[in-house]
Amino acid sequence: MTIRFSSSTREVPVPAEVPRHVAIILDGNGRWAKRRFLPRFAGHRQGVESLRSTIQACVERKIEFLTIFAFSSENWRRPPEEITLLRQLFLSALESEVEKMHRNGIRLKIIGDLQPFGSRIIELVRYGVELTVGNSRLTLTIAANYGGRWDLLQAFNRVHADHAQSGKTITEADLEKHLSMNYAPEPDLFIRTGGEQRISNFLLWSLAYTELYFTETLWPDFDNKALDAAIAWYRERERRFGRTSEQLSPASSERQPIALPPESDRGA
Repeated sequence: MTIRFSSSTREVPVPAEVPRHVAIILDGNGRWAKRRFLPRFAGHRQGVESLRSTIQACVERKIEFLTIFAFSSENWRRPPEEITLLRQLFLSALESEVEKMHRNGIRLKIIGDLQPFGSRIIELVRYGVELTVGNSRLTLTIAANYGGRWDLLQAFNRVHADHAQSGKTITEADLEKHLSMNYAPEPDLFIRTGGEQRISNFLLWSLAYTELYFTETLWPDFDNKALDAAIAWYRERERRFGRTSEQLSPASSERQPIALPPESDRGA
């Protein structure tokens, strides 16, 4: 069995004033609470309010996909009492928000290994995903017990099972269709709040050519103004995808997607 890699993007996206897909690590809830002499869980509760506001802001700005890192596979290392409270918050949010999202035309997707969260959360996730499957105003993806390495490994295991007997060369497209985010375009803009400057095992495959924006703003303080600042920064970025700046000039560039050549024609 042979694995062949070439370009890390399916196509060069159309330049746009607003990113089509935004991915966010919601960092800083605990520090927000600590600065106010509150328990950490108060920060997580306020973080849910910020998420509600951000979802609405994305709808208003016609962003098509919003993907958030709610709980990583590494977060199980946190104190047991905090994990219990986070699980309860996740459960409560699913119970109270799914119907509202559906009424507002928002599609819900969940990525990650949900088994450790228990049967009730799995049941609510399935209900929410099925209820909202036909909605297209915004696709909200929540990454829960998710890790980028886990995602790549489970995708490889699946594609290996498909090709184990054939000896066929495995391409990026073969692997990509088994990744958790196979239904969405690659993120245009990644935002991490809270001042840390790393992607922390989030969407390792999909973030290959994403613009990475880091802000000191703690997640509970992240509001529409902060989102607009991130989008304004994004507009100033020159997204070349291997091309030169001259190729992006108005005289030589048309605002159409630029398809990559067939894999057989790409360099090794």
